[in-house]
Amino acid sequence: MYHSGQIRALALGFIRDGSRLFVSEGYDPTKQETFYRSLGGGIEFGESSDLALRREFQEELNAELTNIRYLGCLENIFTYDGQTGHELIQLYECEFIDGHFYQQERFEFTEGEHKKTALWIEKDRFKNGELILYPDGILAYL
Repeated sequence: MYHSGQIRALALGFIRDGSRLFVSEGYDPTKQETFYRSLGGGIEFGESSDLALRREFQEELNAELTNIRYLGCLENIFTYDGQTGHELIQLYECEFIDGHFYQQERFEFTEGEHKKTALWIEKDRFKNGELILYPDGILAYL
């Protein structure tokens, strides 16, 4: 997933529905910590970040996005499963074209060989520290 000594360029999409955020759930076995982050993924060479965002949502959820607005860039240096990672994240706010994504609470999807869950969570649960939202600094965009 992460390679020591490399910086990954990512595009992540912030999707809101009222007071809810659409996030994927992750687990760090070393820290024994459940965490959440916006969906998206790696930007491929020669691909713009907004196209990478569209492609990742299409691949993972078969979802099309609209009203894509650039929010900013976050630098994320972190430890996951005992390994240091370094990401530059192009952060966007966007919306689903298909309204059924707003009505369903949970979505199962596959990322590479890993089964993942995406779900709607009240943003106050992140703001009050009950749940962890990565990358650090993303709460400033709420």
